[in-house]
Amino acid sequence: MLNKLFQPRGKKADHTSSAPEKSEVEHSADSKNTAAKPKKQRPSSSKKAEPPKPSWSLNQFQVAEQEGKTRFHDLGLDLTLMHGIADSGFQYCSPIQAAALPHTLRGNDVIGKAQTGTGKTAAFLITIFNDLLLNPVETERFVGEPRALVIAPTRELVAQIADDAKELGRHTGLKVVSLIGGMDYQKQLDRLAEGLVDIVVATPGRLLDFTGRGDLYLDQVEILVIDEADRMLDMGFIPQVKRIVRLTPRKTHRQTLLFSATFTEDIIRLTEQWTHEPVRVEIEPERVATDTVDQKIYLVESSDKFKVLRNIVRQPDVVSIIIFANRRDETRRLHERLTKAGVKCGILSGEIPQNKRTRTLQDFKDGKITCLVATDVAGRGIHVDGISHVVNYTLPEEPEDYVHRIGRTGRAGATGTSISFACEDDAFLLPAIEAELGMKLPCEQPPEALLG
Repeated sequence: MLNKLFQPRGKKADHTSSAPEKSEVEHSADSKNTAAKPKKQRPSSSKKAEPPKPSWSLNQFQVAEQEGKTRFHDLGLDLTLMHGIADSGFQYCSPIQAAALPHTLRGNDVIGKAQTGTGKTAAFLITIFNDLLLNPVETERFVGEPRALVIAPTRELVAQIADDAKELGRHTGLKVVSLIGGMDYQKQLDRLAEGLVDIVVATPGRLLDFTGRGDLYLDQVEILVIDEADRMLDMGFIPQVKRIVRLTPRKTHRQTLLFSATFTEDIIRLTEQWTHEPVRVEIEPERVATDTVDQKIYLVESSDKFKVLRNIVRQPDVVSIIIFANRRDETRRLHERLTKAGVKCGILSGEIPQNKRTRTLQDFKDGKITCLVATDVAGRGIHVDGISHVVNYTLPEEPEDYVHRIGRTGRAGATGTSISFACEDDAFLLPAIEAELGMKLPCEQPPEALLG
């Protein structure tokens, strides 16, 4: 451990010269694909991703010291990365960033417990950018060999992480590519072939498509990030993730960062397989429910739910709204009924083609539409400031999903409103949600104006 602290790059120092041995836990016969990869099929490139000469200095980014807060200035980050942080409006680290970055920047593996919206994405992206900038590759590199890999469970979340990475790394000269299922394979391949890629952000299935066809090789990955591991488990992606991990260098020759909203026994067992002497960082979820979100539980009969919803959407204080349902067919019916009622809305669910989902989310961000109907899986990738209302048309079966849903509003210091319908079919789910929140939720009848 001491060696790791004082020689933070030791775990990755020798994997650039030859493919490392695979560990007995992580690696199986699958790894033969990387041990004997046909380099003649991958055009080499001598072009280096040289960051532009800095014309910007920290004097242009003044942030006062504050007791109890960690400034990004205090972390010794690369200047071009600091420029991107300044452009993004970041000044002080969030709790998960302040807890994780001192370890990740030294090269330690970290397993972090943090909810969506706590700043964990920036924590691992800052780690990746700083590491790649401070440790440039001097030997020959090949097209299709990323130095860092981020795996996330949903297409929307991958797109959001890639957007955040391009924003933070805009001045670094490092190239970010996202690989998402449901999008044109050839276009993504063309993007990879444009030059050396530094960071790949991908969903598990599409990533395996690229590695299986020999268009992407993971044996030079220096940093592996597995985001929302609990959601990966819920969605059945863990076998795919295991195959991906086996294609990367062994865990002592890469840095691994794993984030999850919960630490179940299954997640803990996976972290033991995939990480080496990890530092464990846990950030308890903030009381979003009480601090920034006004929660309402409306006791309604199932036959009245749509009428109440339609009237909520038409309220003048509803600037932008997300409506959550548990199943794809529910979201489809809601979208159809709202459209027939004259409400201009979009839909995000797994059955919608990815290109349409991407356009819908962008239209929502741009304010072209103010209403979204979404499932939990699609909703995990929605990080949009200014959402005024969230409606739980059906109560989530998992209490943690309630926290994720209402966390879509009341962000970035703003306040928001969440309205949940509890009917004869799902009111029994309320006690578990209250236990998760650590508070009693007030239940009431909808106002008469909403029942008319």
